[in-house]
Amino acid sequence: MNLRIPGPTPCPEDVLQAGARQMMNHRGPEFAQILRRVTDGLNWVFGSSTDVLSYTTSGTGGLEAAVVNTLSPGDRVLSVSIGSFGDRFKNIARTYGADVESYALEWGEAADPAEVGRRLDADPTLKAVLVTHNETSTGVTNPLEAIAREVRARDRLILVDAVSSMSSVPCPVERWDLDVVVSGSQKGWMVPPGLAFVYMSERAWAANASATMPRFYFDAVRTRDSLQKLQNPWTPAMSIYYALDRAFELMRAEGLEGVFGRHEAIAAYTRERVRKLGLSLVPVDERFASNTVTAVWWPKGVDGKALSKRAREEFGVVLGGGQGKLEGKIFRVGHLGFVSQEDVREALDVVERLLDDARVTA
Repeated sequence: MNLRIPGPTPCPEDVLQAGARQMMNHRGPEFAQILRRVTDGLNWVFGSSTDVLSYTTSGTGGLEAAVVNTLSPGDRVLSVSIGSFGDRFKNIARTYGADVESYALEWGEAADPAEVGRRLDADPTLKAVLVTHNETSTGVTNPLEAIAREVRARDRLILVDAVSSMSSVPCPVERWDLDVVVSGSQKGWMVPPGLAFVYMSERAWAANASATMPRFYFDAVRTRDSLQKLQNPWTPAMSIYYALDRAFELMRAEGLEGVFGRHEAIAAYTRERVRKLGLSLVPVDERFASNTVTAVWWPKGVDGKALSKRAREEFGVVLGGGQGKLEGKIFRVGHLGFVSQEDVREALDVVERLLDDARVTA
């Protein structure tokens, strides 16, 4: 099976084997060593001089942790949404009582950093900005570094969904001066779903001290205090930690620049191949096209759902579909984590064959 969705992503066989080892005492010295190595690996990838927290949950759980640990009910926040996952981040904040102003763009567009600055200037009560770095529903990567500069210039918090970007494209949390940054194990980390990673800056910890949104399982202070003892506050997904411990060995062998370069090269190949097929990218401006997932319009008159079904059932290629209002209109090719150009080539060969069949039939 050629799994080309943007997550969960395929895992190297030795990573899967590492995750299959026997259980151990999650409060004993053996697991403490694993947790230390994994946390060191997270700090390396995030570019953090302080420990990144890890939670046994999905990426969405990490986003919830970001919100409840820094905000209080009634806080005014600016939601920057360019797709489905930006909307999810916004809805999490609203669910916990934040007063959300929405800066929503047409799906396929990237956010304008200057507009973020203008909105912050227009409303000094806005405490934080919620932004998705890489929007997998549209294949668009926001100009996060530039957005962060606008936020920093006005001394507000910036909370970042980096679930599908961190570990695959650059997102140095301290160099870009970000406050809360979330990622998830099932994306570019080459391991199964089950862990979320949360970085918090000194400003975020200061906000945490006065934040009153309810939290228990996702309480960052509990998690930080347990980590100082090389433990988790709750029973962790130990198998995923085992797998991630091995995945970091592979990532360190390739080097971060190597990982980023591989993703950039495969993404460039994917976009060029899509153009040669006569298809159009969903991103309006290719400068913001994602290096982890490519979103492509199906040609008009083509039954995209039917072609995706054929790709899966007849050729073993699993494409990502469109979400929300893009359902049936686009397909998405995930190329993050454990991926090679050959994996993408095989998938697009199948797309080309199916499109040729559809044109002949028409």
